Amino acid sequence: MADKINEMTAVSLGKEIAAGRVSVKEALDSCFEMIEKREDEINAYITLDKDNAYKRAEDIQKKISSGELSSPVAGVPVAIKDNMCTKGLKTTCASRILGNFVPTYTSTAVENLEKAGAVILGKTNMDEFAMGSTTETSAFGVTKNPRDTSRVPGGSSGGSAAAVAADECIFALGSDTGGSIRQPAGYCGVVGMKPTYGTVSRYGLIAYGSSLDQIGPITKNVEDTAAVLEVISSYDKKDSTSLNRKDTAFTSALKEDVKGLKIGIPSDYFGEGLDPEVAAAVRKAADDLKAAGAEVSEFDLSLVEYAIPAYYTIADAEASSNLERFDGIKYGYRAEEYKDLHDLYKTTRSEGFGEEVKRRIMLGSFVLSSGYYDAYYLKALKVKALIKKAFDEAFSKYDLILGPVAPTTAPELGKSLSDPLKMYLGDIYTISVNLSGLPGICLPCGRDSKGLPIGLQLIGDCFKEDILIRTAYTYERMTR
Repeated sequence: MADKINEMTAVSLGKEIAAGRVSVKEALDSCFEMIEKREDEINAYITLDKDNAYKRAEDIQKKISSGELSSPVAGVPVAIKDNMCTKGLKTTCASRILGNFVPTYTSTAVENLEKAGAVILGKTNMDEFAMGSTTETSAFGVTKNPRDTSRVPGGSSGGSAAAVAADECIFALGSDTGGSIRQPAGYCGVVGMKPTYGTVSRYGLIAYGSSLDQIGPITKNVEDTAAVLEVISSYDKKDSTSLNRKDTAFTSALKEDVKGLKIGIPSDYFGEGLDPEVAAAVRKAADDLKAAGAEVSEFDLSLVEYAIPAYYTIADAEASSNLERFDGIKYGYRAEEYKDLHDLYKTTRSEGFGEEVKRRIMLGSFVLSSGYYDAYYLKALKVKALIKKAFDEAFSKYDLILGPVAPTTAPELGKSLSDPLKMYLGDIYTISVNLSGLPGICLPCGRDSKGLPIGLQLIGDCFKEDILIRTAYTYERMTR
C-alpha cells in the first residue's frame, strides 16, 4: 500500500495514520515522490517546503501517537494556494511584485489546518493575484492539466486543483472570487467547494475582491470536502466579515438521501455557448438524482447575461483599491532605476504586475473615477442586489440549483489569453454565486468524447452547505 498512499483520500489516509498502519513520514514520502516524478510536467507548485514538512511530521506523529491529535486530517499532507499567507514561507500570489515576500503571520484558514495536524507540502501556482481562469497569467509559468497536459487546469486555483488531480498532495486549499475553486475542480475532475461568504476567515488571504473572496477545499471526494471544510471554518475577530456560525458540523451531512429534495435547473444555463456534451452530462446527472427520489424541474433564473459585466465591474474596482498597496516602498519588488517617488511607483508596478493584472487595475480605476462611478460601479451594485433577489426567489421554491460549472471542458493551453472577453465568459455559471454570497460545490459528472472531465455544479441558499454536501455525496456514491 505504501506506494499508493498519495492516491488515498484525506479521510481514509487520516484513519490509516491514526491506526498506526501508515506513518506521517510515509505519507510525505509518497507525495514528494509523485511531485518529483510529475512536477516538471505539471508545474502545480511555486514553492515546496520539504525540510519543514519533515520536521513537522515528527512532531505531528508524536501528538497522534499520544492521542493529543485526533482530527480526520492529522498527519495528512496538504497544498496551499499561494495567496494565503504562511509565516516564514514565501507567499507570492504568482506575481513578480511579491516574488520575495515572506509573511510574518499565517492566515487563519491555514492556521486551523495546522492546529488539526495537517502538514503543508508547499504553495501552489495560480493566476497572478487570482486574476484569470486558466492559471496561465502566473509569473512562474503555466500549470498544466494532469488529465491532459495540452489543456489548462482552470483558474485561478489551477495549481491546487492540478496538485490534487495529479496525486501530488492529498487535498488542497483554494480561493474562490468568481468560480476559482469550482471551475478548476471541474476541469481537473476533482471536488471543489465555495462555502457561504464569511464561513471561512479571509484573514491572511491576499485580497482580490474583498466582498467576493472566499477560501474553500479542493479534494478527491465529497467526504473529504466536508471534513476539510469543517476544520477550516471558524469565527475570526480579525476578519470583519467573519460569521459566527454554530452549524459547521458538515460531516454530519454525509448521508445518501435526496428523497423529496426540490432541485431547480435554470433554463438560462442551457442556451447558446454551452457545449452539447457538457449539457448532456449535466442533464443525465439531474436524471440520476431524480431517479433517486429528488423532484427536478426547470425554471427561468433571469439576469444571467448581466452577471459577468456586474462581476467584473465590482471585482476590478475592489482589485484596483486592494492592489494600491503594492508600491515598491513597504515590501515586495522594487524597481532598480527611477527618477523620483512617482516614477518609483510607476516603474515598480509596470515591471512587477503582469498584463492581466494591469488590465483589471485600469478597468477598476476607470469605473471608480469621477464621472463614471454612478454610470458603472453604482449600477453594478444595483445589478448585484437584483441577482441576489432572483436567487432568493428561486430558493423559495427549490432546495438547490443544478447546472454546469463551465460552458466547455478544459480549453487548450494558449487559446484563452488571446481573447480576454472569451475567458471572462467562461465564468458565466459561477460568478453569480459569489455576487450573492452563496455556497456552491463542483464534482465530476462524466467525461466528454476527448476523455476530459465534466463538472457538475450544485448551488445552495446561504448556510445550506449541508444540503449541497448531502446531494453531492448521494450523487457521487451512485456514480462511482
